[in-house]
Amino acid sequence: MNAPVNTLVARLPEPDRMDLVRCAQDVPLAASQVLWRPGEAIDHVYFPTSGLVCLIAPGPAQAGLEVAMVGREGMLGIQTVLGCSSTPFQAMVQGEGRAWRVAADVFRQHLAGHPATKRLLDRYATFRINQLAVRAQCLCQHEVGPRLARWLLMGQDRTGSDRFHVTQEALGRMLGVRRVSVTTAARALQHRGAIAYCRGDLRVLDRSALEQSTCDCYRSDIDHYAALFDHSHPGYRP
Repeated sequence: MNAPVNTLVARLPEPDRMDLVRCAQDVPLAASQVLWRPGEAIDHVYFPTSGLVCLIAPGPAQAGLEVAMVGREGMLGIQTVLGCSSTPFQAMVQGEGRAWRVAADVFRQHLAGHPATKRLLDRYATFRINQLAVRAQCLCQHEVGPRLARWLLMGQDRTGSDRFHVTQEALGRMLGVRRVSVTTAARALQHRGAIAYCRGDLRVLDRSALEQSTCDCYRSDIDHYAALFDHSHPGYRP
């Protein structure tokens, strides 16, 4: 298996990293693939190496609200690190890619024998909890435009790509707003030259314009992640 390109896996001490890689399987992530549904047992954990997966809280009928997105910076199935075997969220692939998949029971055994891995993933769980809190605050306090800019920046950070295939209807569901609100916000970003958007094909043209358009929740996520994982950050605690 090739050297890891998942950020979390890359941060592990080499013995832990090699042991985890040995028990992992490289699998494709297909667009719209559902990895699990709310209440289902988590039979595998995933460390994406490319692509984008959204965690969606269930809502009425087929609606749901995106509460987190995971790419090469993180893992799916963090509940297993905390001793849980199921999840309240649906995990759906928004952008196709690949991931390292580990059977949940094998992963639990790995954690039991690798305390450095457990400590790192405990910090990642802390980040995800903070991210949920920030997302709730953002939903209540910020307009659709800044939230859309934040979604695009986070997606670009996690995929390394400036292109997304996503409909306005899907964006509306994930942002918790009507499709017409996404249309208005997307047009404003296009007018600023930040993006180009046509029939579900969205391309980031000017990242700096997106950064100027987003809310401060985007920077909050970045700072919190750095405080947990960056040894040079003043907030880092080993």
